[in-house]
Amino acid sequence: MEFSVNHPIIFVVVGIIIAAAIAQSVYFLVKSYRRAKAIGMDMKKINKTMITAAIFTIAPAVSIVITVVALSKSLGVALPWLRLSVVGSLSYETIAAANAASGMGKTLTELAGGMTATQYITIASVMTISIMVGIWLVPLIAKKMQKGLVSFEKRDKKWSDILQSSLFIGMISAFVGYVFSDLERLWRSENGVFTVSTTENGQDVVKYFTSTSGLVPVLVMAVSAVCMLICGLLMKKLNWKWLNDYALPICMIVGMAVAIPLTSWLGGEITV
Repeated sequence: MEFSVNHPIIFVVVGIIIAAAIAQSVYFLVKSYRRAKAIGMDMKKINKTMITAAIFTIAPAVSIVITVVALSKSLGVALPWLRLSVVGSLSYETIAAANAASGMGKTLTELAGGMTATQYITIASVMTISIMVGIWLVPLIAKKMQKGLVSFEKRDKKWSDILQSSLFIGMISAFVGYVFSDLERLWRSENGVFTVSTTENGQDVVKYFTSTSGLVPVLVMAVSAVCMLICGLLMKKLNWKWLNDYALPICMIVGMAVAIPLTSWLGGEITV
């Protein structure tokens, strides 16, 4: 049987897992609602909170759908749907999948439409097992770490804030570094062209790319950052607080839209 990233069996397995996650959420929602009613909480406020929470989940959901669509060309719909419905991260999934493909001497674009079962399992394993490290570490170190941070904050709040900000910036820097990783093409190119050796269908292949293609992710990031800055100014100057929940999907859509003309302008694979 020929393997397909969109095979019905994969959708059945993914559907069962997501259904279990949804059932768990519904179970605790019902239990919490009944408990609130039993202890005499204001049910009008509870109902209003539930409706507000449901409305404000629409914005994050748009970001998730965009990521699923972006990954579906290479990985199909089922795997991105599973990853981003349970434990997945918007920024993590694409990088994890790309790194797994790179380890096999491929790119996600090259794997699109012709991925083997072995390649699919490898990428799915990297995406799934790697992000679960955080789940395993929480019960082991989270309590001690939180106690340490609280103790440090009591002794010196200023340096505690600096430490926590530094941890956050360090995490972001890992993703920013990925954006700039292809700029080396500008330095190792010859006559504006650099080569990549790869293997396709068991044969060694040399592909040629314009050296400026490494600028595409940098410029997309810059445009997205400017878009986020504009959203921030609108929230501050015009008091558009509602925009806070929609700024991320708006900037993602703008960034993806800008990537199309930038890629066409700065170039991708070429024939020489």
